[in-house]
Amino acid sequence: MTAATTAIGWIGLGKMGEPMAEHLLAKGYSLRVYDLNPQPVQALVAKGAIACASIAELAAASTVVISIVPDDRVLKSVSEDVLANLAPGATYMDMSTVSPEASVAAGELARQRGVAYICAPVSGSTELARKGVLTVFASGPADAYQQLETLLSSFAATRHYVGGEHQARYLKLAINHLVGSSAALMAEALSLGRKGGLDWKVMLDVMGNSVIASPLIKYKLDLLASRDFAPAFSAAQMRKDMGLVNQAGQNSGTHMPLAALVAEYFEAYAQQKPDNDFFGLVEAVEAQSDLPPLPRD
Repeated sequence: MTAATTAIGWIGLGKMGEPMAEHLLAKGYSLRVYDLNPQPVQALVAKGAIACASIAELAAASTVVISIVPDDRVLKSVSEDVLANLAPGATYMDMSTVSPEASVAAGELARQRGVAYICAPVSGSTELARKGVLTVFASGPADAYQQLETLLSSFAATRHYVGGEHQARYLKLAINHLVGSSAALMAEALSLGRKGGLDWKVMLDVMGNSVIASPLIKYKLDLLASRDFAPAFSAAQMRKDMGLVNQAGQNSGTHMPLAALVAEYFEAYAQQKPDNDFFGLVEAVEAQSDLPPLPRD
């Protein structure tokens, strides 16, 4: 599929969806957009997109529909509207972080309609979305995915095709489990260090040059050093994702006691500071450890 021949419908223009859609416009794709919030719709129309009054209108005029929505409930509603109006032979790609069960339900509707369904959850921050260097994990019919490869390259520098069904949903949740758990472990480790009298910045510097310094940890070191927890990915978002991880473990019969504990951490922290970066969890662990708050730089 080329920019000249592909009529794309895009549903969901939140913090991730808007910059992703903007990259498609910059690459010359014909783009119809829909969102309940008129502001990002108007911003993209100013850059060449076509606004649609409904999902039904958008789907009926598209050969590829892409959605990126908040949760299972919204995916159910959106996918039903899309698949009631998308022509057989078209492609529906959902890029949300949702449960495998919600994905299977959407996929079954697509199969009944004769539509190719691609699961393509996206990994990365809003900053990476703006830069067009996200990571995508995709699964579904291989031929349909291959036709979308060039399109995906508009905003995803790294793309992994991982299977013919819903494997991408499990991979995204597995990676998010590691991401959320890393924040929880870092919070506990840093609190232990403070209890032992370590200087905050000395401790971060040593950890950042040690065997535990993953790309994620290195990326978060400046945020931790400054104690400025402005979100690249919020505590509320991680609460949702860790809830999905924990539920997926239970539903699949996977022994995952750590997932339940990390989900509890973020459930409590997000009730207090939902808009903080998820690595701000260290504040909650410090408070539970009777450590005084450190000043911001």
